[in-house]
Amino acid sequence: MRKGISESSKELELDIPTNEIVSTLSETFKVLGDPTKVKILYLLSKGELRVCDLSDLLRISQSAVSHQLRILRTLNLVKHVRKGKFVYYSLADEHVLKLIEMGIEHAKERVL
Repeated sequence: MRKGISESSKELELDIPTNEIVSTLSETFKVLGDPTKVKILYLLSKGELRVCDLSDLLRISQSAVSHQLRILRTLNLVKHVRKGKFVYYSLADEHVLKLIEMGIEHAKERVL
């Protein structure tokens, strides 16, 4: 290791996430910088919804919702399942739910 680095600093250095992990996290936070995507994730935190449901709730076109969902799916933030002739979207996993819940809570503290 480099000269002058303390033992505790060496341990921290070994614990730094890989570039791939940091890049993925950065992309996730970029997506969360878009209010429409945050609203979609928030609504999906309440349960499964169809594109038409999200479109009605957000008052934006179904094609705009589909575009946003495609981006969210690419980052594994949402998943979908076909039930009959409908496709339902939901959060990909518990981590995404926690991320949204904590983000909303943090924002409420700043606003109130």
